[in-house]
Amino acid sequence: MIHNLGQSLESFVESWFKQAAYSIILLRQEGYPCVFYGDFYGIPHNNIEPMKDLKTLIELRKEKAYGGQHDYFDNKNIIGFTREGDFEHLQSGLAVVISNAGDGEKKMYIGKQYAGEKYIDSLGNCTEEVIIDNEGYGIFKVKGKSTSVWVEG
Repeated sequence: MIHNLGQSLESFVESWFKQAAYSIILLRQEGYPCVFYGDFYGIPHNNIEPMKDLKTLIELRKEKAYGGQHDYFDNKNIIGFTREGDFEHLQSGLAVVISNAGDGEKKMYIGKQYAGEKYIDSLGNCTEEVIIDNEGYGIFKVKGKSTSVWVEG
């Protein structure tokens, strides 16, 4: 019975939602980061592959998810947050934008220390580059029903 329930639940959780959920779980300041075994390694006997980009998100947590956090939860369909980075972790800091509907963008503060720097989507969902303005803001894009994690590139 539990085996069948597990298979049924897997079909209800779409991959775009898992990417969004793990971005929040792994990259935000608060909370206790964890991943599910089946998402990391897959579940071969149920024909479930490992989650795409989960290793990337774990690496981003290790290398980039430091410093002050700024939340942009002002829209029901597109949310975002930034982490400013710190001096102990070179090139740390990131910007995350998540959509549960269509394409969009958020103007978010990443820090004046990044003025003129180029940011790229480390998950490859957006191909454009973002240049941080003199006030420390960038306009970070996201495709519909996806997540973009922008890092200095």
